[in-house]
Amino acid sequence: MADDAGFALDRTLLIRRFGRAAASCDEVAVLAREVARRMDERLDYIRIEPRRILDLGCGTGADFDTLGRRFPAAQRVGADFALPMLARARGSRGLLDRLRALGRPQGPSLACADAGALPFGRASMSLVWSNLMLNWLADPLPALREMHRVLEVDGMLMFSTLGPDTLRELRAALPATHGERVHRFIDMHDLGDALVQAGFSDPVMDMEVLTLTYADVDELLRDLRLSGCANASVARPRGLSGKGGWEAARNTLETLRRDGRLPATFEVVQGHAWKAQPKTTEDGRAIVRFQPRPGKA
Repeated sequence: MADDAGFALDRTLLIRRFGRAAASCDEVAVLAREVARRMDERLDYIRIEPRRILDLGCGTGADFDTLGRRFPAAQRVGADFALPMLARARGSRGLLDRLRALGRPQGPSLACADAGALPFGRASMSLVWSNLMLNWLADPLPALREMHRVLEVDGMLMFSTLGPDTLRELRAALPATHGERVHRFIDMHDLGDALVQAGFSDPVMDMEVLTLTYADVDELLRDLRLSGCANASVARPRGLSGKGGWEAARNTLETLRRDGRLPATFEVVQGHAWKAQPKTTEDGRAIVRFQPRPGKA
């Protein structure tokens, strides 16, 4: 869905990379933490008291505390497709740690799962929170349908993802003659269509551009590598572009330097949508609801 039907991501490679990045991603997660803060701010204006929250694509569990402070009575559940990420989220707990935890509120439950096939029952969640996970799906529709399925009626999906202008400087500078050096991201309007198609109602989305700056291109590439966010397009080049290609890319990026730093653009899309009362049954029959007249038994 990211611009054309031929776009695809190497899922096996993604799982392997994010698993490898579990030990290092938190030290370079500036963007994810800032986006989580902004997502949390949006909840100031939304009335919801969830009983059970699913953090989908929870990674090392960095957003658990944010959700716990916002909704202290809610049960939190984290799901991620990379098992080493969940191991970091769980942490190492010895006998003494477990004894100290007795009588305290239970920590988040964790599940290793793919977003397109969630191991949770229908209508089992009140809120699905997904911070920068959807951008790792070439087609978000199967995952959105699963989110809709596990949400209870009047439950809410709150999400963030990356839009097409993300890393535009790097995309423009790297040679495209041998394949996609920076993989594509889904347009906000296409994502809105997918939300409606998945069954969500009243989607609200907005976009803003955040710019991170780096000392040089090597620092940018290092952060992408340590976070597991390197290109995973199946059309990516398998080899190097050659000394000349990299030199030309560095020279192009140097022309963008401002105040001694190189900019990297991230188009951040944030939004939320609701699961409304169903209008049809699963086999397509219309649901008719009868309301008693006021004053009538």
